[in-house]
Amino acid sequence: MLEKEIELQLVRAVKRMGGQAVKFTSPGLDGMPDRLVLMPGGKCGFVEVKAPGKKPRALQLVRLDMLKDLGFKAYVLDAGERIEEIINEISH
Repeated sequence: MLEKEIELQLVRAVKRMGGQAVKFTSPGLDGMPDRLVLMPGGKCGFVEVKAPGKKPRALQLVRLDMLKDLGFKAYVLDAGERIEEIINEISH
């Protein structure tokens, strides 16, 4: 499965649950996750999408750790099977 397919599955699943998975770009702060997941009730999380078996680059790991240290939920998604789990964690 391609990264784009997993990302599209994520976007659709979040939308079905009443949220938005917006494409996230941060000029001047490279390595930020691909998607900002916004869920009802003011819940949010960051998701870096990868093709199955692919790993985040070193800078992407630094950014994920930075977000977690700030108290945000941040994930690497490389399998469609994890989408529901990640959305549920963000939602609670």
